[in-house]
Amino acid sequence: MDKQLKTRPDKSFGQLWNLSFGFFGVQIAYALQSANISRIFATLGADPHNLSYFWILPPLMGILVQPIVGTMSDKTWTRFGRRIPYLFVGAAVAVLVMCLLPNSGSFGMAVGTTMIFGLIALMLLDTSINMAMQPFKMLVGDEVNEKQKGLAYSIQSFLCNAGSLVGYVFPFLFTYIGIKNSAPNGVVPDSVIYSFYVGAAFLILCVLYTTLKVKEMPPKEYAEYHNLSETDNESNANWITLLKNAPSTFWKVGLVQFFSWFAFMYMWTYTNGTVAANCWGVDMLAADATATAGYQEAGNWVGILFAVQAIGSVGWAMVLPQIANRKFAYALSLVLGGIGFAMTVFVHDQYVMFIPFLLIGCAWAAILAMPFTFVTNALEGYGHMGAYLGLFNGTICIPQIIAALVGGVLLNAVGSIQSNMMIVAGVALVIGAFAVGMIKDKK
Repeated sequence: MDKQLKTRPDKSFGQLWNLSFGFFGVQIAYALQSANISRIFATLGADPHNLSYFWILPPLMGILVQPIVGTMSDKTWTRFGRRIPYLFVGAAVAVLVMCLLPNSGSFGMAVGTTMIFGLIALMLLDTSINMAMQPFKMLVGDEVNEKQKGLAYSIQSFLCNAGSLVGYVFPFLFTYIGIKNSAPNGVVPDSVIYSFYVGAAFLILCVLYTTLKVKEMPPKEYAEYHNLSETDNESNANWITLLKNAPSTFWKVGLVQFFSWFAFMYMWTYTNGTVAANCWGVDMLAADATATAGYQEAGNWVGILFAVQAIGSVGWAMVLPQIANRKFAYALSLVLGGIGFAMTVFVHDQYVMFIPFLLIGCAWAAILAMPFTFVTNALEGYGHMGAYLGLFNGTICIPQIIAALVGGVLLNAVGSIQSNMMIVAGVALVIGAFAVGMIKDKK
């Protein structure tokens, strides 16, 4: 690597926007999944102590799929690009599965069969969303110079939050315009089913836009801009070897990621029960809790709260670039999020609940943008960018899997009160904030 590194030219704002616009559609799908998984499976008949187990599938599929997609796309060169074919195929499969998952309870199957069908649909949805999601991170690493990466990931963060906001409010919006928000026991309401249908349409249209607007660098040009030979990035990448050679920043950011994603797993799993109990007075220990109108109304409101979180995240994402010390910005964001999680336990008004979720949005903004900025800058000149980012996704998936596995045990430990799990999440974020101090920031 003694040759002079050729600097990638600056891109216009429009080019950076086009690079990530498909992520808007992917995040609508992801938001619908994250806001409604607990609601769907609780409606189908899942025990609250087992809810966290349903959340094992999303990160499990991520840790299996994303390194494979990263490694394969490193060696893929087609007339359509190297990353784009994977995101397009993933999006196409996700559209099909999004039309099946919310209908799991509508086919007249027994409860056990319905659960199995729902789990298979969820597994396929997670696989396809992960296949569509990861290439967008890789596109920025491939196409954008170091100077603009912060801006590029901020745009991606904005589109991510905007897509999340749209996906979160769909069930509430459809209920508002008159679509039924109730259904027979064990059946998902139409407000949720239609939300998934419309989200699927948004997903494929947005991905098509990026597919048509973005032209990836050919192999020779890519090698010149990344200080590699044309064969460096195509050689077989042994994951163990790559991990051994990874820069220390890869691991230090990964530690922060562990506590961050551990926390957010519990937000997605237990917010519905927290809001139903605190703001609607639903006894979540009762056998028929999920069949009550209050639980379904709380389910819609959770979408609104997650949308408020997305708004807070968009606003905070504009503040983050103005803070010169990126490590301080990262740590501060996680502390604010931790405070927000702890506050949810003490709030009993559905509108006052906006305040903690705005604070949680601050942490989310940093989690979306900061880790990839630190890691992609540290990886310059290493080659195998896709494989490394696929492996880095393990720092997102592994903590979620661990959190899901121990969720039932921790829920018992805190008295089977779902809102207490939000305090556990807040503590995890504060620990993550302290871990930020170990990161070395490559300017």
